[in-house]
This record gives sequence, structure tokens and C-alpha cells, in this order.
Amino acid sequence: MRKPCHADQVISVIGTNTPALSALAASWRRSASLHGLDPAEHGTPRILTAQEFQAARQPLEPLIAAAQESLDRLYAAVGGAGCCVLLANTDGVPLERRGAVSDENTFRRWGLWTGADWSERHEGTNGIGTCIAEGRQVAVDRDQHFHSRNIGLSCMAAPIFDHEGRLAAALDVSSCRADLTSGFAQLISIAVADAAHRIEAGNFRSSFAHDRVLLLGAPDRAGSALVAVDADELVVGATRSARAMFGITSARLREGLPVADLIGGETHGEFEKAQRGAVQRALARSHGNVSAAAQALGVSRATLHRKLKRLGCGRLH
Repeated sequence: MRKPCHADQVISVIGTNTPALSALAASWRRSASLHGLDPAEHGTPRILTAQEFQAARQPLEPLIAAAQESLDRLYAAVGGAGCCVLLANTDGVPLERRGAVSDENTFRRWGLWTGADWSERHEGTNGIGTCIAEGRQVAVDRDQHFHSRNIGLSCMAAPIFDHEGRLAAALDVSSCRADLTSGFAQLISIAVADAAHRIEAGNFRSSFAHDRVLLLGAPDRAGSALVAVDADELVVGATRSARAMFGITSARLREGLPVADLIGGETHGEFEKAQRGAVQRALARSHGNVSAAAQALGVSRATLHRKLKRLGCGRLH
């Protein structure tokens, strides 16, 4: 009797409702039923042409620029263990990569390279593609992959959301080493999530470089709750974590959302105290001249008058 192979296991699972494999089975089912893939299919990922690659990269250039330091730090942490780092767009195409020169031929053979298509639509269940399809952090280890040709890989990926809270990219660390332990893979997953959050924060700050960025609450597993505030103390941007924490929607931002509405209690008082101090210092340096103080603070005279009234600093000349 023929020994069951990986493709047989996939076909068996997608035809049943196995609770222990429910999340994995859902991805396997999408791969087979929605995308019409065969787990026994041989080959390598589809590679974009140079023109297609440039077209894919261009919209993500600002995020890629903001990600450079975090990509380098992540690779410094995992590269010695024979892993490569990939930053992919929402089509599952890696646009940036970090990896050891000595491993290049191996990773190229596996398709762990810029310009390869790792979407679920083409490669079935895998770290990058499944992370994007489900919008959450995933780890796909060896025979959890859909295609038999990918069962030598271990992939840990986390989503990256842009300055408007939309899914923008996936950060992945992949290994094709058989000696990668589950304990080390778990540590890599934590490092990937942390790096993804740093990239989100860096991209958010770059996107609102001319506004004040505030951290509301301590960072959590969902990321940092950052908001961007303009000179009128209105929230003009919020990370996905901040949107979830405070119920911020694009409609609320368009209508005008005072940052004070998001801050309550003692924190609100500290915020007001800090603002009052900044205004008073600007007034003192300008010898009470509101126009000069407004210029120093980077706001209009009318905006500063509103601040003076709200903060109880009094109106000068």
C-alpha cells in the first residue's frame, strides 16, 4: 500500500471539519476550492517581470523607506540562524529582502526572493499569503503549507497597516533549515510582530511629519495607539490600534475630532497642563505679543487666541 503523502493529507483535511486544524483547514480549503490549486503541483512561485515589479513597488515606497532600519534590525536578530527577511505588498510580492549572501542560491531556488508571487491565490497556504488573506499574524511551519513543494519552509509573518489603518504589507521571516526548533520559531514570531509595529509607527510619523504625534496609552499586542494632531488640536490621523481603541473612523476625522475628546481624567489634565506651559513660555519669550507667540508655536493668531481662551491663559496684545 502506498504511504500517504502530504497532498493526500491536505485533500483529506479539506474534506472534513477537524476542530484542531480549523484555521489551517480554512486556508487549505481556500487554496483548493477558491483558487483551484493542486497540493501536489510542482514548480516554483511566479516571478514578476521587471516592469511589473517596479509598478508593484512604487505605491509602497514611503513605507519601504520607513521600514529600512527595522528590516536591518530584524535581520541582525535572525539572519545568523539561516533566515531571510521579506517585506511584501498586499498582493503577496516581496519588495524588500534581507538575507546572507551565502544562502542566496538556496533561497532563490525556494522562491524566497523579491518579485516572487507568494499570494494564496498562486501558492496556497504560506506565511505571506495567508497573513495577507486573513489580516493577522500567522506562522506556517513545514507541512502546514498547502503545496507539497513548500513543506521544507518555516514562515512567520505579521501584517503591517498604513497611516489610515488599512492593510498595506506583510513582514515575513522564512527559513528552509530543518533544524529550526519550535521554540526559536516562536521567538522569531515575537520579533516579527515587534518589527511590524515599529514599521507602522515609523510610517505613521513620516506620513504626518508636519503634525504632532501622540501616543495614547501603552503599546499592546495590536500595536501603538498613535494619533496625529494639527495646530487646531484636531485629530487628523490615527493608527489602526488607535482607531480600534477609541472608535475613530474616517468620517469622524473628516467632521473634526478634538484630541481632548479622546483624553479623559488625569491624563487630560496633564495634557492641558503641558499645553498651557508651552503657550505661556511662547508668550513670555515674545513679551506678551500674541502674533509673535503664534508664529513661534507654528499656529495662526486666531488659533492661539482660541487656545488662550480654552486654557485660561488670558488674552494679551
